[in-house]
Amino acid sequence: AINNLKRWMQPQPAERNLSTTLDECLVISEPLGVVFIRGTWCSPVQMCLVPLVGAIAAGNCAIISPSDCTTHTAELLHRLVPFYLDNECFHVILAGLSDLPEILDLKFDHIFFTGSREDGSKVALAAARTFTPVTLILGGKNPCYVDQHCDIATTVQRIAWARFHNAGQSLVAPGYILCHVDVKARLVQALKCCLMQFYGPDPRESRSFGRMVNMEIFNRMRDVLWRSGKVAVGGQVIEAEKYIAPTILTEVTESDPIMQQEVFGPVLPVLTVDGVDEAITFINKQEKPLCVYAYSTNSKVISRLMSETSSGSFCSNDCALQSLMVALPFGGVGASGMGSFHGRYSFDTFSHRKSCLLRGTWQHLDLPPLIAQLEQH
Repeated sequence: AINNLKRWMQPQPAERNLSTTLDECLVISEPLGVVFIRGTWCSPVQMCLVPLVGAIAAGNCAIISPSDCTTHTAELLHRLVPFYLDNECFHVILAGLSDLPEILDLKFDHIFFTGSREDGSKVALAAARTFTPVTLILGGKNPCYVDQHCDIATTVQRIAWARFHNAGQSLVAPGYILCHVDVKARLVQALKCCLMQFYGPDPRESRSFGRMVNMEIFNRMRDVLWRSGKVAVGGQVIEAEKYIAPTILTEVTESDPIMQQEVFGPVLPVLTVDGVDEAITFINKQEKPLCVYAYSTNSKVISRLMSETSSGSFCSNDCALQSLMVALPFGGVGASGMGSFHGRYSFDTFSHRKSCLLRGTWQHLDLPPLIAQLEQH
């Protein structure tokens, strides 16, 4: 933002027509005013501060509300933001989701919300009452297609890293695998070996593996795990530690509980399909996700997954990296959200693009009475 802000702020010339040949047509960016940013517990720093950078770059004041699920992070932001930023323009408030209706009645100029679809719909309804524009980052179940033509060793490493990082508590983690039936056995065995390599024989003892953020999330994930598919790897849970082992599920059906909600935990369901056609059909039957992932050495397969499915973002032969690229917009579509941010896209999200026509004071030739003027000629 610092390196590019001067360029982003420049008025953009617009194409003129015959009647405006001598005029200047511009689009200028102006601040919206005061914006509200609500973060999420799975990325409590990133989803507060990255949008804040865009809001500041666009010239806005901001109220930041970190998730109350990550209490210590919220308190840290509450302490540090006033230390580094102007207290008259930027505030951090410690509030729960139950406080949002009262907060949103204050009439902000833009609302940036990251969270569940259920909470996002409530925010959108509250914003509609005051005609406030919103950006919603809502997530969803991100499908990951594994073709029979792929490098299995590389594929499982990249999928396992993205799925089990932060104990699976990530908006952009692959939510389930759709693998070609011919590679299922090899894929599951390779995932098992990969998890051993990542976290050792007992992931509970690994310093690289985390825990569920609170008991509510732990209980929800445990209940879904026990009622879905068959455990091929992992499956151990320890309530006192909020620990769920890295788990691979097989024999999962579309109607299983784990396929009916977003997975915020270290559990990866594996389903089989006969090929890319069935994978595309399966993905398109679901709500539009935040991300679609595809692993294949066949460029035609990658092209089809990218063009024949709809999602907030797409990444081939890796996971999550597209969400880290500031040159790419990050956001959802349909049920996974609306609007986007990152880099220039954050600046645009928190700006109003105003149309401007600058005209001189010379005489107009098209003023009434037009008929009389024509008759004179």
